Amino acid sequence: MSALVLGIPSKGRLQEQVVGYLADAGLKPKQDAGARGYRAKIDGMADIEVKLLSAADIASSLDEGDIHLGITGEDLLRDTIAKFDTTIALLQPLGLGFADVVVAVPRAWIDVSTMADLDDVCTSFHVRHHKRLRVATKYMTLTRSFFAAHGISDYRIVESLGATEGAPAAGTAEAIVDITTTGATLTANELKVLDDGVILKSQAQLAASLKARWNAAALDAAERLTARIAARELARASHILRVRIGRASDAVVTQLTKSAGCSLLSRPAEGNRAGEYAILCPRNRLMDAMGVLRGRGIDEAVTVHEAEYVFANGNPLAEKLRAALKK
Repeated sequence: MSALVLGIPSKGRLQEQVVGYLADAGLKPKQDAGARGYRAKIDGMADIEVKLLSAADIASSLDEGDIHLGITGEDLLRDTIAKFDTTIALLQPLGLGFADVVVAVPRAWIDVSTMADLDDVCTSFHVRHHKRLRVATKYMTLTRSFFAAHGISDYRIVESLGATEGAPAAGTAEAIVDITTTGATLTANELKVLDDGVILKSQAQLAASLKARWNAAALDAAERLTARIAARELARASHILRVRIGRASDAVVTQLTKSAGCSLLSRPAEGNRAGEYAILCPRNRLMDAMGVLRGRGIDEAVTVHEAEYVFANGNPLAEKLRAALKK
């Protein structure tokens, strides 16, 4: 029996993106029974079973503790799981599967641009029609929570079973809560997003179930799996700079750390001032690091290298999991 169960999407664009992400970290799942199999393994990690499930089933399986880890959209996790904060630990956003959960109304409502405006419309709609304004959505929990936070109660939810964006035109609802990526579908249906109507900026997340059975074997398997992911994430976000610093090297390294968020990977052997230093630098701070080096009078050539993995001292994803399990 596998020590740890990981759920990933079974079909569609999200499956392709997730499998690609895992493969990039050296964790490509190999399905047991060809393309139609719903179980898979990862080479070198025999104690981890991969289950291919629908994105919605991954959320519910995490909620029930049937899988230890799962990759699915944050929108589904937050809408499906009632006691989200005590049931789920979000370990790593994956930078894929982006979608915003938004409140949208007809573009013809020219005087409605905020949630406060929508509140006024809900009140006047009730007075005029003696019924509540209808909001079509698949996201019941997120909608109720967001509307309550804005003090809106004079409305009712109509569960959407099809294309939510078409509800106002079809006359089955006056407003909607739905996901959007580019906004093109909303525009095509003559809808607009309220200025403060973004409920959640969602993306695919590596999530852990706090209700699953986390024994020592499962934790060890999670440690090894997440170590690869964390090392690949750090490598993607970093450059390795190689440079000869010479004198005052300690002061230069200290300034690189404080001013550019860098960290020292390696230094020359003791007494070898002409040797090369390896510096780990955040990608978005490269020119800050160069400014420090040139400002310190270091005119040596600086080479910038890519890394496949950077295993830091400690595994932040495993540490986050263990901290969540202790709460």
